[in-house]
Amino acid sequence: MSLRINDVAPDFTADTTHGTIQFHEWIGDNWAVLFSHPKDFTPVCTTELGAVANLEGDFAKRGAKVIGLSVDPVTNHAKWAVDIEEVGGAKVNYPIIGDTELKIAKLYDMLAADEGDSCEGRTPANNAPVRTVFVIGPDKRIKLTLAYPMTTGRNFDEIIRVLDSIQLTAKHKVATPADWKQGDDVIITGAVSDEEAKSLFPGFKTVKPYLRTTTQPK
Repeated sequence: MSLRINDVAPDFTADTTHGTIQFHEWIGDNWAVLFSHPKDFTPVCTTELGAVANLEGDFAKRGAKVIGLSVDPVTNHAKWAVDIEEVGGAKVNYPIIGDTELKIAKLYDMLAADEGDSCEGRTPANNAPVRTVFVIGPDKRIKLTLAYPMTTGRNFDEIIRVLDSIQLTAKHKVATPADWKQGDDVIITGAVSDEEAKSLFPGFKTVKPYLRTTTQPK
C-alpha cells in the first residue's frame, strides 16, 4: 500500500517504551511526528534520537507529539536510550515503538510485504528504507513524508519549519515560499481573488499575476 499526502495515516497497536499504544488514540487532538529507524545502536540514528530529545519542547509548543520507531525489541530501546542521552545530552522522554515483526514498517510502506516477519538476523542495510518521517495532523491525515538515506542525519529544525508552515497554511489562505521561516512574507493562494485579497491582506504585493505576497498573518 503506497501512502501519499492527505491519506489517512494507518492506525495500529504497538508496544513502546511507554507501554502499549493505539496510534490514533495516542495522537488524540494533537499533531504527531513519527520517525523511523532501521536498527538500534546505529550511529546516525543515535544522534537523531538525541536531537529530537533536545527539541521535544519545541514540538510540544506547536501541539505536536513525537514518537520514534526502530526495528528491534522495546527492551533494546530502553538500553539504547542510555547511549542516546549520553551522546545527545537530553533524556529520551518520548516513546519509541518496537517493530520486531516488521508490521508497522510494512503498514507504512517502508518495507515490502515479502521482507519476512521478524527483526532477527536483519542488518541495518536490510532495513535501510525504514528512515522515513511522517507528520500527521489532528485529522489523522498525513501532511508530510520525508525519506532519508542511512548515511545522512535528518534535519529536525527543517521538520519544525515545515510544521510551522503546515499549521499556518491550515488556518489562513496562504502558502509559504522556498526557504520560508517564521516572520517572513507568505504567498496568497490562487483561490483568493484580488478583491478578497484587498480585504484579507491589505497592502499585498503583486509580483506576478499568479504570485501575490503579504506579511505573515498573526
